Amino acid sequence: MFRNQYDSDVTVWSPQGRLHQVEYAMEAVKLGSATVGLKNKTHAVIIALKRASSELSAHQKKIIPIDNHIGITISGLTADARILSRYMRTECLNHKYSLDALLPVNRLIAQLGNKMQICTQRYDRRPYGVGLLVAGHDELGPHIYQTCPSANYFDCKAMSIGARSQSARTYLEKKLDEFQSCTLEELIKHGLRALRDTLPNEVDLNTKNVSIGYVGENTIFTILNEEQTATYLAMIEGEERRGGASGGDEAPGPIREEAGDDGPRDPVPAVAMDTE
Repeated sequence: MFRNQYDSDVTVWSPQGRLHQVEYAMEAVKLGSATVGLKNKTHAVIIALKRASSELSAHQKKIIPIDNHIGITISGLTADARILSRYMRTECLNHKYSLDALLPVNRLIAQLGNKMQICTQRYDRRPYGVGLLVAGHDELGPHIYQTCPSANYFDCKAMSIGARSQSARTYLEKKLDEFQSCTLEELIKHGLRALRDTLPNEVDLNTKNVSIGYVGENTIFTILNEEQTATYLAMIEGEERRGGASGGDEAPGPIREEAGDDGPRDPVPAVAMDTE
């Protein structure tokens, strides 16, 4: 009832101790198309559902390479994702130029979190309206990180964000124990099954609307082309769907390795947002 008194500025707290503008940005992530990230002992895989803004346009790219050992997939405002991906590339290049070594994934994510945090503190900024799943591999092994517009970030065993992603998270939670011993091929198939659960029953995955990327031990970050993607789609073709798209999206479940509490959320007002 009184929310409009406190949601006009990102620096104004509500009496409940909440920043409504940050919560609105987190809702923008839920409007973006779904994306899935998961890992085994040697590889990290990200799989994204691509959208076309109209029947006359091509599907937008959802997986962005950052460095030879890091790639990201996005859900939310594509324009904000371009700014963050450019920043991540610059940090990786500077580190490689200065130290002649690859930037550790956890250090890059910490720097990205600090950059996103600034926008939740200053009245002349707004939070970035995009969530990222970051797949990387370094001396510590494969990583899947999730970042939020609130500047929280989480080291995950598996994760899904975006529209109707709760169905994918349910699948990932059920199969979590199998991932560590999976081969890369099996891991990609699990990711495709999880992503397929976010789709309505009348829609299916195809080479136009899905994109697959992976990175691993002795393997640079690679995005599969349509022919390679078709091979994996054929492997899961005809399998029975487990869940199908669910109406609501809850907060990400217990498959994170680190917990974070963003507080309760209010429904956001209906506004026109260009999310991909």
